[in-house]
Amino acid sequence: MRGDNDQLASFWMPFTANRAYKAQPRQLVSASGMFYRSGDGRDILDGTAGLWCSNAGHCRPEITEAIARTAATLDFAPTFQLGHPLPFELAQRLAALMPDGLDRIFFTNSGSESVDTALKIALAIQRAKGQGARTRLIGRERGYHGTGFGGISVGGLVNNRRAFGGGLPGVDHLRHTHDLERNAFSRGFPQHGAELADDLQRLVDLHGAETIAAVIVEPMAGSTGVLVPPVGYLSRLREICDRHGIILIFDEVITAFGRVGGATASQMWGVTPDIITMAKGLTNATVPMGAVAVTRELHDAVIDSAPGGIELFHGYTYSGHPLASAAGLATLDLYARDGLFDRASELGAYWEDAAHSLKGRRHVIDVRTIGLVAGIELERRPGAPTARAMELFHACFDNGLLVRATGDIIALSPPLIVEKEQIDTMFGTIADLIDRID
Repeated sequence: MRGDNDQLASFWMPFTANRAYKAQPRQLVSASGMFYRSGDGRDILDGTAGLWCSNAGHCRPEITEAIARTAATLDFAPTFQLGHPLPFELAQRLAALMPDGLDRIFFTNSGSESVDTALKIALAIQRAKGQGARTRLIGRERGYHGTGFGGISVGGLVNNRRAFGGGLPGVDHLRHTHDLERNAFSRGFPQHGAELADDLQRLVDLHGAETIAAVIVEPMAGSTGVLVPPVGYLSRLREICDRHGIILIFDEVITAFGRVGGATASQMWGVTPDIITMAKGLTNATVPMGAVAVTRELHDAVIDSAPGGIELFHGYTYSGHPLASAAGLATLDLYARDGLFDRASELGAYWEDAAHSLKGRRHVIDVRTIGLVAGIELERRPGAPTARAMELFHACFDNGLLVRATGDIIALSPPLIVEKEQIDTMFGTIADLIDRID
């Protein structure tokens, strides 16, 4: 590619068609509140909270000032055999937001690291309980759990897996819950599909419960196109895990911090897992950070089973980094002060109606909504899967709206500070542009 846009050539961009982007780059150069500013000077309404992560809107001074103060005071401190006050304070604050009992917090730097950490902790828990033969991990088709080898192994997105070999051994997958035939244009939880949770019982019967350490699912699958769990599905998974001593992990990297209401989907939807993974909205995306919440009982099983010294041989140089911790504390303050965890409930009906107004539009075969999330599924163009959604993604950006294209689906998940007029703009823009796409 040398010789074409050389100023762009050195950055190998993630999850990007690099050749296509560098031939026609679209850049964001600043942000404030609900808007980005494009490289050509236009305001871009953020319909995706960046990448599901800027939940409080962009460049909030309360957060940026906390980061600046901390950078001038304590730029870095190790948390291996030493500590500094900020992650202890953040862990305590975060634990208070979790479902009852999930009050032990391990810090990471991303959602991918949170998932791999949760999987390793699950294996450590089973070993600590005298169940060392439980090494099998269960994910779900069309699940996204980041890009570490653990995450792509339990994940169920084909393109994320096929280029990197077989992944971890001893991994199996539940069927996904996407059922267009029975659940198209559902509002909230689809009525059909709770029985798909029985796939876990099928895998127990196949492999033996004594071999299965954990099952991991997203309460709502986001990156694969907003797949909302059917009524009763998550509680049935919980029941099967309890029956067989399997650890249940909810990957809430997307759903935590107000996206579907409350601090977590687990609380809002009344199903409590043993482990929750988080990232994205934890720091409003200002500094990379993730976290894993574990029940006190299971944490104590690992700590108390160790004869002495280090109990869990796992961690990251930047676990509990001072700047990330400061950003997290300021973000939690902002969420509480502005009541942002209530916004999905306050705006949910309006958001739902606006999204479902696209029913009957050209190419639209499904609309799915829950909280402040929407998935608009487009009919696949013959011989060119994903092309129609990508063209709509580009058209939206060129007309002042940022959406997310994933497969043949347009996903929206705006900052929680969104107002009704901006919701109207989002879906009005999509309605106008979708009629122009072949």
